[in-house]
Amino acid sequence: MSTQGPDNIIGSLIFCPECGNLLDMAGGDDDILLCNQCSCAFRTAGVETAEVVTTSSERAFQSELKSKRHAVQQSKESKQARAIIQEKCPNCGHHEMEYHTMQLRSADEGQTVFYNCKKCGYKYSVNN
Repeated sequence: MSTQGPDNIIGSLIFCPECGNLLDMAGGDDDILLCNQCSCAFRTAGVETAEVVTTSSERAFQSELKSKRHAVQQSKESKQARAIIQEKCPNCGHHEMEYHTMQLRSADEGQTVFYNCKKCGYKYSVNN
């Protein structure tokens, strides 16, 4: 029987030390793996208790929730870089407002302009 060595165990995967075949985990109380290719017997004592830590990049597993979170983060970043226009606030009369545009309706219609008063925080939108 072969002894357990670091050459044939990578993370949670166990490879045959003789032929390199990926071994299936033993079921039940049996602590011996038998290679289906070369019939090499491999003792698994202590393998199940080994801690395996894996990491993946942030974009490795895309999901609808991650996409929404990404869109929200982008909108927060774009909020800091809004344009300023000389427009009178209908609420407080201040003469400077921030604005940004978004295409909310069909492509053959104009964009929606969102205004935000820098002084009182009043918000309103106009469809162009």
